Amino acid sequence: MESAIPEHLRTARTRHRRVPDDYAPPYPSFVARHKPSVERVVMAYFGIQTRDASSKAAEQATARIASCLESDGGPTHWDRARYIDEAGFTNVVTVAYWDDRAKFDDWFPAARNGWTGDQRATDGYGRFIEALYPSVEGYETLFSSLGRPEGIAVLADNMSGEIQEHAYWGGMRDRIPLSQTSEMTPAGAARAIRDGSRIRVVPHDNVCLIRSGQDWGDTEASERKMYLEDVEPILREGMDFLRDNGRSIGCYANRYMTVVAPDGTPTEKSYGMSWWKSLAALERWAESHPTHVRIFGAAMKYLSTLGPAAKLRLYHEVTVARADEQFFEYLDCHPQTGMLNAVQTVNAA
Repeated sequence: MESAIPEHLRTARTRHRRVPDDYAPPYPSFVARHKPSVERVVMAYFGIQTRDASSKAAEQATARIASCLESDGGPTHWDRARYIDEAGFTNVVTVAYWDDRAKFDDWFPAARNGWTGDQRATDGYGRFIEALYPSVEGYETLFSSLGRPEGIAVLADNMSGEIQEHAYWGGMRDRIPLSQTSEMTPAGAARAIRDGSRIRVVPHDNVCLIRSGQDWGDTEASERKMYLEDVEPILREGMDFLRDNGRSIGCYANRYMTVVAPDGTPTEKSYGMSWWKSLAALERWAESHPTHVRIFGAAMKYLSTLGPAAKLRLYHEVTVARADEQFFEYLDCHPQTGMLNAVQTVNAA
């Protein structure tokens, strides 16, 4: 049994884990392992927002960002997803990953200027960039099975063996290396600066991001039916609660997205990604809110029924980032978009 925290990131603890050293989890899970030389990663979300899901201008913009991502200095991995938000807009979000911050820094200025820097008419669609560049001490991953990495784990050198810190409340925090010595509490207040139709959000310390996904592509008839009828609707209810009412419990924004293929067709993968005021706020929702208690109950019933035969794949990545490890910019987006929920906009000086 391995620790989720790799050996080169372990340090003398000033904060204890929530389980004893002899804890044995009831089922296996795994984490991504980067090479020790990787010190920082980048997770960058490039979004398009439109009332018209078939907008040619939005399709062309999506093609442009794909071309940009494939250019020199672009990410090692990227994927794309789609969802309809609380205001009825279709959002197409391309998320890109780097494990070389310098490479990203060289690539990003031109990409940003072409995405949110153009102050001309945007043909009826909004654009946004939401990016984190945490140190490897500031995030964690978790996978229910091996063989098909997602998100930041695609960049990893390999996957761990079975890890100890999972299947208990608090495991998410215990897998983040910073938790050995830090509470990771939020500090300061988010603010926004308006520049015409472009808004830059300057965040507070220790904003939390979670991307939590499911892949039912390998499931067969009876398992697929069980997931789509008994689990997914309850998951969707919880995701809709966070989307519509999450601000009341510290969730700035939630997107429950369907992953799409390069040609835009839906796949049998989805993920929720949400911005939280703090890791603690995310933990409180996970541990005690009725919407997540129902999700957890449905998932446990599903997994206990199928046992090792379950072919559903689950994963997540959770990041806690300092203010100087975050970038948020919105152009012609409605005011409920992403981290715009966290601020009151002001005029640029």
